[in-house]
Amino acid sequence: LAKRTGAALDALPYSIRVLIECVLRNCDGTLVKEEDVLAAARWSPTDLPKREIPFMPSRVLLQDFTGVPAVVDLASMRSAMKRMGGDPRRINPVVPSDLVIDHSVQVDYFGTADAFRLNVEREYQRNQERYAFLRWAQSAFRDLTVVPPGTGICHQVNLEYLSKVVATRKSGRTTVAFPDTVVGLDSHTTMVNGLSVLGWGVGGIEAEAVMLGQPYYMLMPPVVGVRLTGELREGVTATDLVLTVVEMLRKKGVVEKFVEFYGPGLSKLPLPDRATLGNMAPEYGATCGFFPIDQETLRYLAGTGRDPAHVELVERYAKAQGLFRTDASPEPRYSETLVLDMGTVEPSLAGPKRPQDRVPLKEMRPAFQKAPAPGSDRGLAQTPGKPAGASVKLDGHQATLDHGAVVIAAITSCTNTSNPSVMVGAGLLARNALARGLRTRPWVKTSLAPGSRVVTDYLRAAGVTEALDALGFQTVGYGCTTCIGNSGPLPDAIANAVSEHDLTVAAVLSGNRNFEGRVHPQVRANYLASPMLVVAFALAGRVDVDLTSEPLGQGSDGRPVFLRDIWPTQEQVRDTVSRALNAEMFRQRYAQVFQGDETWRSMPVPKGDLYAWDDASTYIRELPIFEEMPAEPGPLRDIEGARVLAILGDSITTDHISPAGSIPAKSPAGQYLIERGVQPADFNTFGARRGNHEVMIRGTFGNIRLRNALTPDTEGFYTLHLPDKQQT
Repeated sequence: LAKRTGAALDALPYSIRVLIECVLRNCDGTLVKEEDVLAAARWSPTDLPKREIPFMPSRVLLQDFTGVPAVVDLASMRSAMKRMGGDPRRINPVVPSDLVIDHSVQVDYFGTADAFRLNVEREYQRNQERYAFLRWAQSAFRDLTVVPPGTGICHQVNLEYLSKVVATRKSGRTTVAFPDTVVGLDSHTTMVNGLSVLGWGVGGIEAEAVMLGQPYYMLMPPVVGVRLTGELREGVTATDLVLTVVEMLRKKGVVEKFVEFYGPGLSKLPLPDRATLGNMAPEYGATCGFFPIDQETLRYLAGTGRDPAHVELVERYAKAQGLFRTDASPEPRYSETLVLDMGTVEPSLAGPKRPQDRVPLKEMRPAFQKAPAPGSDRGLAQTPGKPAGASVKLDGHQATLDHGAVVIAAITSCTNTSNPSVMVGAGLLARNALARGLRTRPWVKTSLAPGSRVVTDYLRAAGVTEALDALGFQTVGYGCTTCIGNSGPLPDAIANAVSEHDLTVAAVLSGNRNFEGRVHPQVRANYLASPMLVVAFALAGRVDVDLTSEPLGQGSDGRPVFLRDIWPTQEQVRDTVSRALNAEMFRQRYAQVFQGDETWRSMPVPKGDLYAWDDASTYIRELPIFEEMPAEPGPLRDIEGARVLAILGDSITTDHISPAGSIPAKSPAGQYLIERGVQPADFNTFGARRGNHEVMIRGTFGNIRLRNALTPDTEGFYTLHLPDKQQT
C-alpha cells in the first residue's frame, strides 16, 4: 500500500496505522471498497480525508446492563424470523462477542466477613430472570460467550484475558494474523487501548450492527499526541496522573479525536498505569487514548499468563508491520501535540460532580466549601443559616454528621482496580494506619470491589487483606458497584440525618464517573481518587480537610497521625507487587472463566432456539418493532409536528439521558412497576431493567438531578407538554 500510494505510513500515528490495516485487509469491493483504502491511506495531520471509512472491528465487548437489550434484540429477531417462515437459527452474531456480567451486584452488605456472600445471594435473587435469559443466549447463539457474575469487571477481564493484541483466524488453508480491535457496549472499553488494542465504546445500534457483520462508519479522525516525559514523584499515583491528563485534555478539546501517547516517558509507565489513562478517555472526551505496542506490552502479556508462543507472535507481527515502538523509533506526526512532564503531577481528587474538575489534595477544604448547597447556587461557606450538624447514634455511640462528612468510601470500578500498584498501595496504607491505631469513622460506608479474582489473590499474597478487612474494606463483590450507581442504601441513621438536616455529604470513590445523582441519590458531592486516598478519607471521615497538613486522626499513643506518616514509598509498593504477583495466578483464575459458581451452574435454563417470552415479565420483553414487521421495508416518512421535550445545559451525559441507577418510586418508571405489583424494595435499577423497553421509555431523561429549562423550578424528570404547556 505504501509503495502504491507513496504514503509515508511509517510516519503516521500508530492508531491510524491500525485503522488503515483494518480497511486494507477487509477490502472486498462490496462493504469495503478500494476507494476506502486509498482514502484511509491519505490521512495527514493537516488534511484529513472527507470520505467515511468502514471500520470492521475483530470483536465486540458487552456488559450486562447494555448487553441484555442487545441480546433481547437478537432474540426478538429470531422470533420474527420464525413468524416469517424462516430459520431462526440463522440469527447469530457474525463477529465474536463476549458478554461479562459485572454491572448488577450492589453493595447491600458491607463491613463484614460475609458481605460478599450476602451481596451475591441478593444479586441472584434480583436478577434470576435476566441471568437465566443470558444462560439461554449462551447456548442458543454462536459466537457469543458469557462470563458469569462474580468473576470481574468487563474491562479488566478484557485486559487480563480476552484481548490478544494480535489476533488470528483461519482463512482457507492459511492462518491470518491481524491487530486485535474491539468496540464495546460500555464507554470505558477504551481501557484496553493501554494494551495497544484499538477500541472504544459505541451505542447499542452501532454495536449490534458490528455484531451482525456491518462496518462501523467513521471519518478518519485527527490525532492529538500527548508527549510524556519524566516520571511520577514519590507520593504520586497513576490516579493522580490520569486526573491531571483529564483536566489538561478537557481544556484542550479532544472530542471526536484520537489521543495517542508517545515520548520517552512511556518507558517509565507500567502497563496498568497506561490502562488507567486509556480507561478515562470518555472523561477527557476523546474517542480513545492509545498506546503503541512496545516491550512493556510484551512484558504484561507474559506476566498475565498468556502463552509464550502468542507473546512471540505479537512481537514478530508488530515489528513486521511497523507497529512496534521503541525509544529509538521516530516520533509520528500528529494533528496537534501536548507535553506533560510527569514529574509535575501532584496528589489530587476530582469533583464534586465532574471528572475533569481536578482538585489538588491540599485544596480540598476550600474547594468543598465552594460546592453548591442543596437548592442553592451559593457555596456552603457562603450560605447563611445552614444547620451545624446532626447528632446520630452509630454502634451505640453518638456522632455528629455535618456538611462534608464522607458517607461512602469505595474502592470501585475498572479504572483503578486493574492497577496492582494502587491496590497494593491501599493495602499497605491500611496496614500502616492500623498499626498506628487509626480506625475508619463510624458514619462511612466502606467497600472494596476488586476488578478480578486475581486482585484478591495478590492482596492476600501481599499480606494486606487483614488490614483492609479491619478498616471495613472487605470485598463486597466483583463488579462496578458504586461507580455505576450500585452503592446500595446508606444506613438508616445516616440516611435520615442527611434528609432531615439537608446535609451535603460526600462520597470518595476510585471510579471514573461522579456525575450528579449517579453514585447515590442522597450524596451530592462525589470525588474521584486513588484507592489509597479512598482509605485515607475513610479514616479522616471528611472531605473539607487538608490531608497534607492536618492529621487523619489520633493514634493509639494519643498523638496525631498524618497521611505522610502512613503513606508507603514507591519502592515498598514495587517490591510488594513484585513479590505478590505472578503469571500463574492469572492462568489459574482464567482457566475456568466461563464456568461460574454453583448457583450459576445449577440455574434452570430455558431450552430451544427461540426464547419463551413472558408477557408478565418486568425484566425481559420482546421488542414490538418486529411483531408486525413486513417482509420488505416500506417508504420512509417525514416526522411532522414534533415538539421540544427538553432544553438542557452543558455536560449532559448518558446518565442524564438514560440513567443506570436507582428507580424513584414517584417516577413514571417507578409507577409502571408498582402498577404491575413490583414493590419499591424490588425495583432493582434502571440498568438491570434495560431488557424491558417499557421501563426504559419511562426512564428516558429520568435523572433526579436533571435541569430542564422548560420547567426551571423543578429538578428531575419533568417537562412541559406542548402545545398546551401542562407540566408533567
